[in-house]
Amino acid sequence: MIFWNGFTISVGRASRSEITETSSGFIAPPPAKLLPKSNASATLLAYIATAKYQDALPLYRQSQIFARHGAEIPRNTLARWMVQVGERLLPLVDALRQHLLQAPLIHMDETTLQVNTEPDRKASATSYMWLQRGGPPGQQVVLFDYDASRAGRVPVRLLGDYAGRLVTDGYEGYAEVVRRNGITHAGCWAHARRKFVEAQTVQPKGKTGKADWALNQIRKLYAVETQAKGLDPEARLALREQKSRPLITQLRTWLDKSVQQVLPKSTLGKALHYLDGQWQRLTRFLDDGVIPLDNNAAENAIRPFVIGRKNWLFSQTPSGAHASAAIYSLIETAKANGLSPYDYLQFVFETLPTLGEEEDLTSLLPWHWKDTLPV
Repeated sequence: MIFWNGFTISVGRASRSEITETSSGFIAPPPAKLLPKSNASATLLAYIATAKYQDALPLYRQSQIFARHGAEIPRNTLARWMVQVGERLLPLVDALRQHLLQAPLIHMDETTLQVNTEPDRKASATSYMWLQRGGPPGQQVVLFDYDASRAGRVPVRLLGDYAGRLVTDGYEGYAEVVRRNGITHAGCWAHARRKFVEAQTVQPKGKTGKADWALNQIRKLYAVETQAKGLDPEARLALREQKSRPLITQLRTWLDKSVQQVLPKSTLGKALHYLDGQWQRLTRFLDDGVIPLDNNAAENAIRPFVIGRKNWLFSQTPSGAHASAAIYSLIETAKANGLSPYDYLQFVFETLPTLGEEEDLTSLLPWHWKDTLPV
């Protein structure tokens, strides 16, 4: 239930802490609120955040829905609440970041975002939402970060002194932090495969060619990974040495010959040159059983943001973009650990304001709140 200026709106189960009656019949003082100067309960805020950031329901449409139930909550009010929630979540996001940076391997990706009122920039300028994902099963962290730039300084800022393994697509913006920190940088076979799929689509109908051969070879690499699923890193590495390395050797021999036979600017030529240029990163998995074959973990985590962006289109301000990053981080981290985002947000929104400034926030991490699942 949501309580707003005397109205009750049924959107889910009510929090027990919203109304507390003492044994003497008096109403107890209300619990500490995430946003002390607003009328928004933890339940209401969790509902709004989940509706926008998980279900891609824009705030203006939520405002219309509330109005149909008799609760006039302007879109600007909803937006202000989400910005304030994002600011209140920053300490918890920092706690998640510290956990992430201890992971042996981190996935990263980035996608575009439009921010309408950013100082010294046009509304049409392209900004970026960056994503990091890592951690063991059941303790996965998914972090979103907003930045106006796609430059290499952003991964430098986000990764700090991290010196583990990094998996990305072929974007060269990660090169600086890799060089500075001595990171083991692995590439993404899904991206390489995608380029050969594009080349395959422009082949004459009914004919097979080099793209088909490459895709078949990559398909065999993924078949080995299916066999390796569930193995520990040492056993996975041994299986790759036995089955994947011969495939890679064959692919390298074929690539050296083919890249000389195809026009560089053709669709197939671009696929071949991408594979050649990324070869060192793409073959790192042969020497490290922890490294996966692709960056799909990051792409899967960033996809909900891309879907949401199609509905709400842009962020009005940088503060709104930063708030979106914080809330997306909690929602996608909850999902990555097999938890209900709405339930987790409600727990955080109820508990965070009860903690003192010096209290440890680890109790708010998903796997300390409830048993998580290795999804």
